[in-house]
Amino acid sequence: MPVYTEKEILGDALSSQKATTELFNKASNECVHEDVRETLLDILEEEHEIQQDVFCMMHEKGMYPTPEADEKKVQQLKQQYSQCVK
Repeated sequence: MPVYTEKEILGDALSSQKATTELFNKASNECVHEDVRETLLDILEEEHEIQQDVFCMMHEKGMYPTPEADEKKVQQLKQQYSQCVK
């Protein structure tokens, strides 16, 4: 019987949450009935919160390292995307 590590279990949970949010997002985008759409969006928000919780847990345990962003690149992206909004 295989024994899974905590990292494997959390990684699977994170992947599942990412897939779940994609599906709820698509369903809400294609929904015709406003009440159903609002319900889907409420569920989507909850699923994003779960995804964030799993990610933070993995990050805090060093299972999902994220390097610090270069400040110059951050500023370039802010400028680039702020022009898209105008």
